[in-house]
Amino acid sequence: MEADIEGLRAFVVTAEELHFGRAGARLFISQQALSKRIRRLEGALAVPLFERTTRAVELTEAGERLLPHAREALSAFDRAVQAVRPVDEPLRVDVYDERFTPLRILRQASERDSRVRIELSMRQGLSVALPALRRQELDAAFGRVHDTPAPWPAELAYRLVRLEPLHAFVPEDHRLAARDVLRPADLREAGIAMPDPAGAAEWRGYLVRLAGRLGVPLRFNAPAIGLRHLVEQFLAEKSAVGLGEMSIDPSGSGLRRIPIVEPAPLMPWSIVWHRRNPRPLLRALLRQLRPVSLPSDPGVWVPEIDLTPLGPSG
Repeated sequence: MEADIEGLRAFVVTAEELHFGRAGARLFISQQALSKRIRRLEGALAVPLFERTTRAVELTEAGERLLPHAREALSAFDRAVQAVRPVDEPLRVDVYDERFTPLRILRQASERDSRVRIELSMRQGLSVALPALRRQELDAAFGRVHDTPAPWPAELAYRLVRLEPLHAFVPEDHRLAARDVLRPADLREAGIAMPDPAGAAEWRGYLVRLAGRLGVPLRFNAPAIGLRHLVEQFLAEKSAVGLGEMSIDPSGSGLRRIPIVEPAPLMPWSIVWHRRNPRPLLRALLRQLRPVSLPSDPGVWVPEIDLTPLGPSG
C-alpha cells in the first residue's frame, strides 16, 4: 500500500481522543472528513481500527497494534521533512494580517538580528494557522492562544510577547469624534461594529468577551480584506464604533482614533511554535522576543480566561 500520512495522523489523534468530534476539532477538519480518512486507511489495511457504537469509540486489537508504529512513522516523517529543508531557509511566520502588531514585532526583530529572515504568511487568524504549525509547515505564528476551537495541542509551545491597547475608530463627523476618551457608557450607547473574524475564532472570542464585560452591543459586518477595506467599513458607520490597535495611524483616512478607558482593553499577542522544531533561526527569533506578564492593573482588561495558562508556555 502507498503511504497515507494524513490517514495515520487521523488515526493517531482519534486513538488519543476516542471521540470523532474532538479528534476532528484537533485536526481542524470536519467529522465527516475525519471518518473518510479513517475508512480509507482501514480499507488499505483491510482491517477495522475502531469499534464504533452510539455511545463509545474503542480501538480494535488491530488498532492497538498499529498505534505505536503509527506514532513512530509520523515522527520519522516529520524528522525527514526537517532534514531536507535548507539550513538557511527563511523562517515561515504567520502574522495574521498586515494591519496588526506582529508584523511590526518581526520587523524590529529582524533589524536587531540580520540572521532572522522571514517569509510572511497571513492566514487571518491563529485558529486557521494551527494545523500548519502542527505539521511544521509554519515555523511560528502570532495570535491569541485562548478561544481556539479545539483543546490546545500539547506539541505546541507559546510565549506572550505583547499586550497591545485597543482604541476606538470613528469617522471624523461621528458624534463621538470630539471625545478625548471613550468610557463603557459611551460604547453602550453607540455599540461596536467589527468585520466578521471568519475563521479567527480566538479574535471573535475576544470581541464577544469584551462586549460582555462592558455591556456593549456587538455587531459583525462582512470580513475585511486588508487595512483599506477595514477603514471603509469604519467610515460607513454612523453610530457604532470600530476597534483597532493603538498602533494603527488613521492620518488622512477620515477616521479618528480615541482611547478607551475604565478599563482599557489590551490584546494579548503570543508567538506559537512546535516544540520539536529544531531550527536555529527559530531560536534566534525567540531570543529577540522577551516574554511579558499579564497585567494586574484594574485599569486595563484582558479576558479572564487568558489568565489561565494552556499547559507549559515557552
